[in-house]
Amino acid sequence: MIFTRRFFILFAIGVLPLVAMWTTFAAQPNLKWWLLGYDLLLLALAFVDYRLTEKDSRIEVRRVMPRRFMIGEENEVQLHVTVKLAGRRSRAPAFTIKDEYPHELELRGQRLLVAKTRRSRNGEAEAMAGYKLYAASRGDFAFGDAVLRWRSRLGLVVKQAVIPAAESVKVYPNINEAKRYEIHAQRNRQLGLRRSRVRGQGREFESLRDYVIGDELRHISWTATARRGKLTTRQYQVERNQNIMVMIDAGRLMTSRIEHLSKLDHAINAALAIGYVATSGGDNIGLLVFNRQVVSYLPPQRRHSQLAAMTEALYNIKAQMIEPSYARAFQYLSQNCKRRSLVVILTDLVDRDASAELLAYTAALLPRHLPLIVTIGDNDLRALVATEPKAVADVYKQSVAEELLQQREEALARITELGGLALDVQAGQLSFQLVNKYLEVKERGLL
Repeated sequence: MIFTRRFFILFAIGVLPLVAMWTTFAAQPNLKWWLLGYDLLLLALAFVDYRLTEKDSRIEVRRVMPRRFMIGEENEVQLHVTVKLAGRRSRAPAFTIKDEYPHELELRGQRLLVAKTRRSRNGEAEAMAGYKLYAASRGDFAFGDAVLRWRSRLGLVVKQAVIPAAESVKVYPNINEAKRYEIHAQRNRQLGLRRSRVRGQGREFESLRDYVIGDELRHISWTATARRGKLTTRQYQVERNQNIMVMIDAGRLMTSRIEHLSKLDHAINAALAIGYVATSGGDNIGLLVFNRQVVSYLPPQRRHSQLAAMTEALYNIKAQMIEPSYARAFQYLSQNCKRRSLVVILTDLVDRDASAELLAYTAALLPRHLPLIVTIGDNDLRALVATEPKAVADVYKQSVAEELLQQREEALARITELGGLALDVQAGQLSFQLVNKYLEVKERGLL
């Protein structure tokens, strides 16, 4: 029970004169007893007021929020308070609510929420208040109980109660980003189909048409030309039902953060983006997450539930401060993925020595698979190189940064020389560039 300001003002009316004139009450003893009686009566009235206030057993708190929180976005949480009123004349109180949200999530809004109640037809009163939580990391998080305060009928006391409302929530990778890139992919896929038919860069035969200037000679059908008496070109379309295998490095280098998200988070968002586009385009998508061991594996499939399975497999993956074992990851891939696939390796490279193992095992994928190494560019290194040095120490730092960037470029160029593909992009462009690269591979018939 918490006394209100109104109570203290009324209580002071009786206490202050009693204290100030205590020595003069001998001449007027009745006044002293009147003031003491007033104060005792006020305390008794406050106790009765507290007893008549709505009991916490009649109050229920329910959270209304998304079934899945998305990383990198503000997720709205609504608190619904329901009070079972004792009678028709019962007053519906206003509540001050303090929700015990997960401390790992960032609060966007007021810590204390004020919710005014209104009566419903079934003899209950309802109140609602809300706030937003920004999720900067994935995983499982726990909400606690809700602490409510509400004033008594006479306004002499404030009642406080902890209402049970504990529950958990999962923060998933941002699938909304993947859906945005699907619109871009649909547009480019249609353009890619038209270009592939003109240039004959697909592998799946579609039809024959008359030869036009610009067609490649290797696509001319000489049997059809002899039969028809004029040059005839084979027309191709982009193949479907091909395998896309996404490998995600969850090792030490993926723990660094860029733009409020870790490199692993950016890699996961990119994996879901290409997964969404691939399944929509009729291809099979698979997943392999590794650090020192293989953490998660999903064989390539095309069904609609595959993207949901990828999301579920990735939501609680954490980057570990250990070196990844490319040997175990690529050995596992070779044993479980026999069909030719576009193998997208989302990782990071630091120097020539650190990337030697990756390049060796990536080269071993050829010619059965088509590897695509995707690295997340380090904005800090590029910014350091672009900044004019102001001291001798800055010159040394720039030299190291330039050497690291050069070694990264050499490593990526090496895989290109061997017949694979490489992509080094900034974190903010990772999903966009990866989807574009996938569409380019499809259009050119490289797979």
